[in-house]
Amino acid sequence: MIRVLLAAVLAFAAFQSTRESPAWAVKELRAGIIGTDTSHVPQFVRMFHAHPEWKVKVVAAFKGGSPDLPLSATRVDGFAKTIHGDGVEIVDSIDALLSKVDVVLLTSVDGRPHLAQAAPVFKAGKRLFIDKPLAASLDDVRSIVALSTQTHTPFFSASSARFHRDIPGLRDAPRESIQTVDATYLLQPLQFHPDLFYYGIHGIEALYAVMGTGCTTLSRRQEGEVDVTTCTWRDGRVGRFRGLPKADSAQPLIRMTGTNGTVETRGAADNEGIVAAIAEFFHTGRPPVDVTQTVEVFEFMTAAQLSKERGGAEVRLAELRK
Repeated sequence: MIRVLLAAVLAFAAFQSTRESPAWAVKELRAGIIGTDTSHVPQFVRMFHAHPEWKVKVVAAFKGGSPDLPLSATRVDGFAKTIHGDGVEIVDSIDALLSKVDVVLLTSVDGRPHLAQAAPVFKAGKRLFIDKPLAASLDDVRSIVALSTQTHTPFFSASSARFHRDIPGLRDAPRESIQTVDATYLLQPLQFHPDLFYYGIHGIEALYAVMGTGCTTLSRRQEGEVDVTTCTWRDGRVGRFRGLPKADSAQPLIRMTGTNGTVETRGAADNEGIVAAIAEFFHTGRPPVDVTQTVEVFEFMTAAQLSKERGGAEVRLAELRK
């Protein structure tokens, strides 16, 4: 039995090593991680290592962590230990990390330190992926974008939901045929963050992946147990984010209604799509998500928070751009 298992393992390893590299994978890249307090860390590490044809290997990590945030403090050491077992060196500072790597994944679960953690990466000119949420405030989002521009260092930030396998087909539908797009996801707030920034962002990112930019005015109201934010786009399309109080696998991530009927995504998104997008970005420097769309996602969530605080009143995104 052991010989059979060993043979299977060796065969799989041989298969992995003989996969043809995509055209964009031009050289071997050493990747570093900032923030080992999310389950994405071991998942991303193992996915990169399982795809040697992408030519990105995670070699070092800085634990980081937020002592005042239990979700971070209780997990940072455990995930660091896990990836250390996968061959990732744990270093004691961001500067030490930057001396060992070519590209960086900023995965700290807490958005508050992202600006400070991203700054030395931009200064070093190393391409950067920032896991959701990009930051804990719209002001910090704009500051991160400004640093990227000033240092001529590309970055992107996204949710795995944006890379759901069914979204490209929905995005390609003729805009004139689309009436309403609903995105549905679990609404799970994170302490110290506006309440859509942590889990709500998954559904909102998927909504924007289909709709693109152009939200003008939105309102946020409670409809039974569902938290609903509704926005009208410049071209008349309506986009809604439906935040659920508990996970419901029967609800599609995206439901699009138009002149030709209704279509839905099937199943949940996984991390394979986003990790492949990160690998390609690290090689090419071309972000898969335009920064103007990323900023508008955070304007949407910030305006939704304002609407909630104002009892469901309509809020124009232009109000946030003054």
